Amino acid sequence: MIVAEQKPLAEIKEMLQGYDRVLVVGCGTCVTVCLAGGEKEVGILASALRMATKLDGHGIAMDEVTVQRQCEWEYIDPLRERLANYDAILSLGCGVGVQTLAERFPDKRVLPGLNTRFMGLPTEQGVWEERCQACGDCILDLTGGICPIARCSKQLLNGPCGGSQRGKCEVNSETPCAWQLIWERMTALGMLDRLLQIQPPKDWRTSRDGGPRRIIREDLRLPED
Repeated sequence: MIVAEQKPLAEIKEMLQGYDRVLVVGCGTCVTVCLAGGEKEVGILASALRMATKLDGHGIAMDEVTVQRQCEWEYIDPLRERLANYDAILSLGCGVGVQTLAERFPDKRVLPGLNTRFMGLPTEQGVWEERCQACGDCILDLTGGICPIARCSKQLLNGPCGGSQRGKCEVNSETPCAWQLIWERMTALGMLDRLLQIQPPKDWRTSRDGGPRRIIREDLRLPED
């Protein structure tokens, strides 16, 4: 899932300066799971902003709504009828959600209430960790399901660097060495011989370095008129 965290209240207040009526829009998927932008978080933030801006002498009227997904037209289109009543939209979605709202409603100012961090999973209560960088060329079949692009601090493809000690990364002693994890996983699977195959330099053209990416499934497209 996409993992995000809420911006500091002071930063959000600064973004909202000059607006009188704001619609706070939450998202019911990823950011709900990571407790950053779901219905509960929307309600708490809206209440905090009402009080904070009132104490500052310029109270902002805040309304709240949470859609199933901010990243699809069909879920945000019903907001159109309400938007005439607001000066701005405060999105508690990921960066994709913010841009989807801004693209669909170009005459409205859409502001980000969250900082989008990474794609990952909850490893324990209150802890989320990165697992994927969406590089566009998955090699998890070669590394036992452990991604060296996302989990190795140096993104090495042919084994660990010389700095890891006792299974920990030299960049952060609390971070497991990804290649130690890969070695242990492949040992358990009886597939260590796979690691002896030298991997060529990564082709980063499939990653973000090649510009905005797009996937087209011709079998799913509607016929053109």
